[in-house]
Amino acid sequence: MLVIPAIDLKDGQCVRLKQGLMEETTVFSEDPVNMASNWAQEGARRLHVVDLNGAFAGTPVNRNVVHEITANYPGLPVQIGGGIRNIETIESYIIAGVSWVIIGTSAVETPEMVAEACREFPGKIIVGLDARNGLVATDGWAKVTDIKATELAKRFEQDGVESIVYTDIARDGMMQGVNVEATLEMAHASTIPIIASGGITNMDDIKALKKVSDQGIMAAITGRAIYEGTLDLAEAQAHCDD
Repeated sequence: MLVIPAIDLKDGQCVRLKQGLMEETTVFSEDPVNMASNWAQEGARRLHVVDLNGAFAGTPVNRNVVHEITANYPGLPVQIGGGIRNIETIESYIIAGVSWVIIGTSAVETPEMVAEACREFPGKIIVGLDARNGLVATDGWAKVTDIKATELAKRFEQDGVESIVYTDIARDGMMQGVNVEATLEMAHASTIPIIASGGITNMDDIKALKKVSDQGIMAAITGRAIYEGTLDLAEAQAHCDD
C-alpha cells in the first residue's frame, strides 16, 4: 500500500482545508515546489496534487505550479485533480509530465467523458469520488448530489479507470481518523482499486487500512497529519512495505 502526501494548492500556496471549506484554510507553505522536494526526500513515491481554486472555478488556476513540480522532479509521479472538465486539460497535464489525471465533477455530471479519457489516455485516468454520508459531492464539494458513491463506482468498472480516490468529506482535514468502513464499502462495490482519502491522523489509521488493503485498497492520501507532524511519512510507508 502506498502512502501519498497531498499538496493542495490555493492562490499558489500549499494549504489544507477543513471539510473542503475554502474559508477554513491553513497555509503550510508559500512554496509548494519546495514542499514537493521535502516529500520526495521523505521517500514519497507519488504526489497527490489538488488545484483547489480550479475545483471551484471549473478550470485549472494553479497550472503553472503543477508544471513546476513535474519539471523539477521528473522521477516523482504526480496525480492531479481540480478543475479538470475536458479532454484538452487532461492532455495538457499529461504533456507537462503529470502521470495521472483525476476526474471528479465531470465524472458525475458527464460520466461518458471518463470512458473517452480512458480511451485517449489508457492507464492515466483516476476518478475522484468525494462523498458526504455516502452521497457524491461536486464542484469543490459545494454541491451534494443524490447519487451513491458506491453505485457510481460500478458505472466506471468497464472504462479502464486506473483507480478511484475516495474522500470522506466529513473526515477530511478534521484529524478524526479514517473511515475504514466506508472505504471498504467502496472497495467492495467494484473491481477498481481504491485510494483512501480523508481523516488520516496517525499510524493507527495507516495500520487499520493496511490490515484490509488486500481487499482492494491500494493507497492512502495524507495531508494535515504529515504537515502537523502527527504522522511520519517515512515511517508510514515503511510499515506498509513490511
